[in-house]
Amino acid sequence: MIHDPLPPEDVAAGWALGMFIGCAIPFGLQLIVSIPLALMMRISKIGATLGTLITNPITIFFIYPAQTYVVNKILFGGSITYSKLMNVEWTWESVRRLGAEAMASFFLGGIFLALIMTPITYLVVKSLVVRHRRRRAKGGRGVS
Repeated sequence: MIHDPLPPEDVAAGWALGMFIGCAIPFGLQLIVSIPLALMMRISKIGATLGTLITNPITIFFIYPAQTYVVNKILFGGSITYSKLMNVEWTWESVRRLGAEAMASFFLGGIFLALIMTPITYLVVKSLVVRHRRRRAKGGRGVS
């Protein structure tokens, strides 16, 4: 992230894109979307790839139930319990079996999470890159 030769804004934009895709697009399809978009936008491909890792084979068992539950509670009155969502395998088939309300909650939850995490990611990454490059320009070692 820090050593990417692009301007800080482009590095941060790549990470923000990856984070958005990682939250809004279901696991398994993310790189198919994030890398071509990063290429078209001429932003960090590394960031666009690594940013998608918010959802990975470990975190989906925590993030997916939480995003689905929160949106289901807000939009549908919480007809799906959190404990039921914690027992889902999070495959296409298992989400489909939960029904249309759960699928809508899942996808809207991903978009909701993306809208929160994307600007945070952009600001944090840009700040880290700028700070590192400033330290390096002053002759300090900086953070690797």
